[in-house]
Amino acid sequence: MKFVMFYHSLYSDWNHGNAHFLRGIVKELIKRGHEVDVYEPEGGWSLNNLIKDHGAEKLDEFRKYYPTLNPQFYNPEKKLNYENILGTADVVIVHEWNDPELVAEVGRKKEQYGYKLLFHDTHHRAVSEEESMAKYDFSNYDGALVFGEIIKKIYTEKNWVKKAWTWHEAADAELFKPDRNEDKEGDLVWIGNWGDDERTGELMEFLIKPVKELGIKAKVYGVRYPEKAIKALEDANIEYGGWLPNYKVPEVFSKYKLTVHVPRRPYVEMLPGIPTIRPFEALSCGIPLITSPWEDSEGLFTPGEDYLIAKDGNDMGYKIAEVMKSAQLAQSLSENGRNTILSKHTCAHRVDELEKIIDEIESPMAEKMKLKNGKG
Repeated sequence: MKFVMFYHSLYSDWNHGNAHFLRGIVKELIKRGHEVDVYEPEGGWSLNNLIKDHGAEKLDEFRKYYPTLNPQFYNPEKKLNYENILGTADVVIVHEWNDPELVAEVGRKKEQYGYKLLFHDTHHRAVSEEESMAKYDFSNYDGALVFGEIIKKIYTEKNWVKKAWTWHEAADAELFKPDRNEDKEGDLVWIGNWGDDERTGELMEFLIKPVKELGIKAKVYGVRYPEKAIKALEDANIEYGGWLPNYKVPEVFSKYKLTVHVPRRPYVEMLPGIPTIRPFEALSCGIPLITSPWEDSEGLFTPGEDYLIAKDGNDMGYKIAEVMKSAQLAQSLSENGRNTILSKHTCAHRVDELEKIIDEIESPMAEKMKLKNGKG
């Protein structure tokens, strides 16, 4: 099949976590013999910031890690040549981080070119910014791929689309794999962006204060850290590493004894069951993981076996010390987490799910015939 995908960026993961999962999905689709065209807008904010801060040579580095991926650019200020882009497509997927007019126009072209059409939602705005969803025209879409059951329920109850499918994020288990070197550079590493004050208090409680109190060697990577955050890291003697390309994450994880996950407040309060991409990748790399409280309402993992949950900041400090002290506990978490990913949360699993979803969708011609025969 030929897939055409419109996403904000495949090249850049600078403050753009959707690139993580998409790279693994596209890689797996190509591996299975599908043809995949990914389109991203010229001048996108993520790629612009990446090049401004780190140089265009990072694009060459991306290609070394993902030699089969070749995203294409389009000018969002000009009318697209939809005949060339969509004319031979079997399946088109449009991500929610696209202009509403593009979302609508791809929908309007569906009947003309006969592809199956899906919207892909990986954000909390369905509950946090519901008015923004009203800007999208899904009338010609076959359905939506959403990254949690609670989002699926919202789409279904509000009749935004004909049908919604839960399509969780997952790890590229070929790239994100264990390399548990005995020689460590430090004790704890955290990889994540500071981000819009959505978890400032939580990062202080579950990351910065426990590290300071334990006096362990820690490092943090990410972007959009305000001056007050940098000062808090310095005060806790935590090294700040800035932006880290996501494909370098396995190499960094291998140099530390454990990591933590501190989900943003909207996911904890409004979207239980959606862990976001970071825990999938950490578990896939086999690094022991401790998380601040979140509810795994969909049973994706086994808390206490795949990872530990700290009920508060004091408990986080206790559990960090426990993992560092017990080689047996660390090994158990590492093995259990990796095995859970391999059993049900790889990008290959998600492509299996996607192919089944596509099979469920009737072609536009079949829909027409049903309506013509009075069966619609």
